[in-house]
Amino acid sequence: MTTPDGPGPRTGAGILRSALRRNARAMAWGTVLMGMYQAGETAFPIALGLIVEHALRDRSPGALGLSFAALAAIITTVSFSWRFGMRVLQRANTTEAHRWRVRVAACGLQPVARDADLKSGEVLTIATEDADQTADIIEVVPLLVSSLVAVLIAAVALGTASVGLGLLVIVGTVGILSVLSVMSRRIGTRTGEQQARVARAGAKVADLITGLRPLHGFGGNHAALRSYRGVSGEARDQAIAVARANGAYAGTAVALNMVLATAVTLMAGRLAFRDQITTGELVMAVGLAQFIMEPLKLFSEMPKYVMVARASAERMALVLAAPPVATPGSDRPAADGGLEVDCVQYGSLRKLKFHVPPGRFVAVTAYGQRSVTDLVSVLAGDVPPSAFEGAVRVGGREAALLAVDALREHLLVNPSHAEIFAGTLRTNIDPSGTARMVSEAVEASLLTDVVALHREGLDRPVRDRGADLSGGQRQRLSLARALAADAPVLVLHDPTTAVDAVTEQLVARNIARLRRGRTTLVITSSPALLDAADQVLVLDEGVITTEGTHRDLLATDEAYRQALAR
Repeated sequence: MTTPDGPGPRTGAGILRSALRRNARAMAWGTVLMGMYQAGETAFPIALGLIVEHALRDRSPGALGLSFAALAAIITTVSFSWRFGMRVLQRANTTEAHRWRVRVAACGLQPVARDADLKSGEVLTIATEDADQTADIIEVVPLLVSSLVAVLIAAVALGTASVGLGLLVIVGTVGILSVLSVMSRRIGTRTGEQQARVARAGAKVADLITGLRPLHGFGGNHAALRSYRGVSGEARDQAIAVARANGAYAGTAVALNMVLATAVTLMAGRLAFRDQITTGELVMAVGLAQFIMEPLKLFSEMPKYVMVARASAERMALVLAAPPVATPGSDRPAADGGLEVDCVQYGSLRKLKFHVPPGRFVAVTAYGQRSVTDLVSVLAGDVPPSAFEGAVRVGGREAALLAVDALREHLLVNPSHAEIFAGTLRTNIDPSGTARMVSEAVEASLLTDVVALHREGLDRPVRDRGADLSGGQRQRLSLARALAADAPVLVLHDPTTAVDAVTEQLVARNIARLRRGRTTLVITSSPALLDAADQVLVLDEGVITTEGTHRDLLATDEAYRQALAR
């Protein structure tokens, strides 16, 4: 399913209006069918009253048979209208939720303004829970209308027996909704805050998982755990507050509905005792007092769901309204172009300048980790062009002037800790199912042992984040995915830090052989990869200070030898 055309709504109210307009037809059918269901439910006690009033009084077999046929028709209407009505509404709900998930995910694939203050874990929560709760508005409106139909039918039916009974239902319903509408606003506010805190906790988890190994390395895991406990505790406390508010809301709704039903029953009994209504009308009134509990409960719960949907829509608007850090261009790079970094000034980089010619395998090794981080961020597009001086050129064209799809098709930057997704080895290596070099990539990354360990081969299941794989297996799986893409320009950041020295030597040779004739840049301190490269660039203090082959630099540059020996 594609995302809706155009920029789309950017506010919570606009998102809700868009969802309602897009599903107007499904909602109309759902309203009709659910209205028939509620009308049938309400008609049942009315029919019982009429049976008592006429069929049992006349004791006519024909009238009694007709009464049973009428009850069967009502039950059939109730059953089928509910089944098909909910099917229509839930299908529209699920489809609409998927549309918003796709749109939020599409925005997540584009860099968003930093003032949006959203991390990946928060965007994930918005794309799942908030999208689902926003789409609930499609069910809420038809159910609200159908519940109103049931209440009005009950009021009219009771009004035919006694005007006072009809007025009691109408006045009681208005009073109940007035009380609950005030409580629903409070729930909506607290729910929005709860979703925000849950999202922040999810973002914290994502950060901790990404940095777990270095945290263990310097003993910061306990401090990180305390930090997560604080964020998680805030989310828990807010969830408890929302649960209390929901409990108070539900309890108040049930109590008020019971009070109204009891009042209708007592008033009907009093009128029957005074012979102001007949026995059949009394049966109808008592039956309606019981049946009306469901539509009244449903009717009274709708304001809460509306407020929750609105709060979720407002959170989705945070993503949808966030402007991109840069406006993509429309150019396309040359098919055989290389990669050029031209006088880039950013962070620790000081007018960094180097060129990777087309078809060459070049390695960059740095004496400072900060320079590596800044360089990878610039090449990966994590830094907007306006945030640094200079230019990055891909295929002879500035990356800032290229169309997003053209840039991604031509340049692939594979980070040192790429994500592994739940699925199979094959879907992690070739997510789109279109790669033509899957087997070659598996062999080059030495992932063959992982494939051979299981009868399923490449169809072996993989858990989320590669929880059932070792660190080296996850890294080789990520490398296989990067190699299988066969991008014209490939940038690899430390692709072999989690494997042993023998495997590293073999992987380095395989990368050089598989990428022969394709532009490749490896940012690494691995001697094996440096030796496999055609040229090595030394990055020191934000600039390229030395270049040459790995073996020449070992023979002539003392600082280089000492850096690799650390």
